[in-house]
Amino acid sequence: MTGDETRADMPTDIRTHAYERLTAARDRSLLLTSCVGEDDLVRQHSVLMSPLVWDLAHVGSQEELWLLRAVDGQEPMRPEIDSLYDAFEHPRAERPSLPLLSPEEARRYIATVRDRVVGLLERAPIEGSPLVEQGFAFGMIAQHEQQHDETMLATHQLRAGAPVLSAPPPAPSEGRWPREVLVPAGPFTMGTSTEPWSLDNERPAHQVDVAAYWIDTVPVSNAAYQAFVEAGGYDRPELWSDRGWAHRQEAGLTAPRFWRREGGTWVRRRFGHVEPVPADEPVVHVCWYEAEAYAAWAGRRLPTEAEWEKAARHDPRTGRSRRFPWGDEEPSAEHANLGQRHLQAAPVGAYPAGASAYGVRQLIGDVWEWTSSDFRGYPGFAAFPYREYSEVFFGDEYKVLRGGSFATDPVACRGTFRNWDYPIRRQIFSGFRTARDAAPGEGA
Repeated sequence: MTGDETRADMPTDIRTHAYERLTAARDRSLLLTSCVGEDDLVRQHSVLMSPLVWDLAHVGSQEELWLLRAVDGQEPMRPEIDSLYDAFEHPRAERPSLPLLSPEEARRYIATVRDRVVGLLERAPIEGSPLVEQGFAFGMIAQHEQQHDETMLATHQLRAGAPVLSAPPPAPSEGRWPREVLVPAGPFTMGTSTEPWSLDNERPAHQVDVAAYWIDTVPVSNAAYQAFVEAGGYDRPELWSDRGWAHRQEAGLTAPRFWRREGGTWVRRRFGHVEPVPADEPVVHVCWYEAEAYAAWAGRRLPTEAEWEKAARHDPRTGRSRRFPWGDEEPSAEHANLGQRHLQAAPVGAYPAGASAYGVRQLIGDVWEWTSSDFRGYPGFAAFPYREYSEVFFGDEYKVLRGGSFATDPVACRGTFRNWDYPIRRQIFSGFRTARDAAPGEGA
């Protein structure tokens, strides 16, 4: 543990806390799979995604594997289905052809698993080994299910047909804010060694010395990105990296995914609704290469992962790293747009109560933010509880995203949480903000 990191204290009743998080995840899974018919559940809406029914049974399979088997030593309930729901054994494109459980069978299976898990939670140890310490295994499964819920929501966005989901609009933006914020040079504590339910790629806490830089106060908006589009940004190879330009040409990219022109207006499709692109929302559904090209056009760059986290967590007054931009308390509706409470990002500048110590807004929620960094382990990284969670993805194939989106549940989002994906991905709820180096003498 480093003395420059805030320790996260679990609630006194860890079992109740874990039960509530597991229940919230399951309620969301059932919502996302009960709002459509069986045909939609078994269909593959995009080769990039699994059928919704695969995700539904998969969360139960992982729950059985890690809680009933690994924690409690129970025998497999349905050993014949293990390989069907092994994400490494069957890529998404293959899954529709597998003999998957039907929607009704999947619901019965995950309900039976959950009934056993509730009984286990009442008696399982919550100390004595890393897997159960402070309820880690239960928290890992709650996070895993919420991550698949976000994936299922992305599948709903790709799904053709009439809208089936609804939610109120998010809060408007408040007040005024500077274009960018200066973050002075100096070390800060990155990662965590104390967050009880943190995952292996977030660990351990370590010191990183960062040169002074400027970072956008808010994410790049649709209006700003539209200016890039209309300035011919997609037709200027000098703005794109070689790989980015090759992908732009091969994929035929001309605007963010789900945008199209109708007459003289840009419109987007959002969960079945077609609507004018809202100028003041953060741009979403752009890949890393698009973010990189926009930054070049704007005379800026993408922030590194360390720059993003310092802007989000470091408190220059105390020298400590907070759990969240606003402090150490759990996210509330005043802090961030999380948990599918709304089905879109809030306007840029919203949630001033969620600003970091430097005054940077919306670092948590709304849109996942691409960084310039490859996904790699921190110094002292140790795989836990299995290599396939993080370590097998380390390298230069994946780029890191930070901060969560409107679709991310608070249990799976914190100042140290790391997401990663291929730089070509656009079906995810991804946006970005930009940064630039400070001039000599600035922020020294």
